[in-house]
Amino acid sequence: MNITLKCFASLKRHLPNHAKANQAPVEINENMSVHQAIDYFKIDREEAYLVILNGVFVCPPDRDSTMLKENDTLALWPEVAGG
Repeated sequence: MNITLKCFASLKRHLPNHAKANQAPVEINENMSVHQAIDYFKIDREEAYLVILNGVFVCPPDRDSTMLKENDTLALWPEVAGG
């Protein structure tokens, strides 16, 4: 199944080599939850602080039950501080 993975800030290091502009088309197994996809790309769940699926925030308790579908876009940000 194909999705678009977007990783920002320190999480960019998890993108494949063919990534452009913080995103890459990637292939994952069918029937993966958001957390399973995060694990698949070897990203620490605690490090993926902000998770957006198709433009909608996925809160931590829902990341095990929210399933990815073909052509979804999964965007991940680490916790950042600033002001």
